[in-house]
Amino acid sequence: MSLILFAFVVRVRDGLPLSASTDFEHNKELQERKQQLRTISKSLPRLPERGTVKGQKLNIYFVSSEGVSYMSVCHSSLPVAKAFCFLEDLRWEFTACFNSTVISLAARPYPFLEFDSTIQKLKQQYNQSGGPALEVTLAEVQEDLRIRPPQLINSDEVELTNGTANGHIEQAGVNQRLEPVSAPGILSLVLNIMCASLNVIRGVHLAENTFQDDFEGIWNVAAFLFAFVCCALQCHLYLFHSSLKKLKSFLLLGVIVLCNLYLLGLRNIWQLLFHISVASLSTSLTLTRRIHHRTDDCGV
Repeated sequence: MSLILFAFVVRVRDGLPLSASTDFEHNKELQERKQQLRTISKSLPRLPERGTVKGQKLNIYFVSSEGVSYMSVCHSSLPVAKAFCFLEDLRWEFTACFNSTVISLAARPYPFLEFDSTIQKLKQQYNQSGGPALEVTLAEVQEDLRIRPPQLINSDEVELTNGTANGHIEQAGVNQRLEPVSAPGILSLVLNIMCASLNVIRGVHLAENTFQDDFEGIWNVAAFLFAFVCCALQCHLYLFHSSLKKLKSFLLLGVIVLCNLYLLGLRNIWQLLFHISVASLSTSLTLTRRIHHRTDDCGV
């Protein structure tokens, strides 16, 4: 069983991926840890030089030095000292191949893909022999860890810090991908668009008559138009992720119900039930549509 599953090299100042090991394993937790690597890499300027993020069976270890961070995903059974020894060896190999000027000028992700072969050799060495070739190296790392132990990082705190530091927690949510639209979702969108169209047509038609009759029934016009806006917002809320989704969903549903109850004299009971049922269906599907945890593939 491989103890070191994945290695990742990034630039500290902006989290730009410089190189990564080829990914041959695709278990669920590994993909989750790789996603966490992406998040952590964006927060490196605010994190200590050395840290650990613990998972169920897989842990993340990282070391930052001279503007570059060396990160790995390792099995929890691998001793911490050996994990950081691997990162130190990785650091030495990388600095021997690429100088600071080339690293600072890199403008695109993964500009040093050829370094993957070196990472694979190091991984193979550690996975097969269980550690570095020189025991003195391991002893030095163990002593260094005893003096300066790595900080345990909470991944949830890193995600919050990353969003706050960039000033767009709301925007970060909006950019998240939701699960694919389902068949009931498509039906809900079609029905919602139909209800919105009926509301705006009735509202505009009633407005023409109202303006000719000294504005009698202006609140009926407002109710139709409010219902139209809420139907459109329900479609948007279903299609795109938003913070406070539950609160917004129930608020829109409540406004649609109130508007339709107010229009009871202009709509029969079946029309009323139809509009409220469509709004309820849309609310239910919006609340049950989850974020699609698509893993950004850090591998090559």
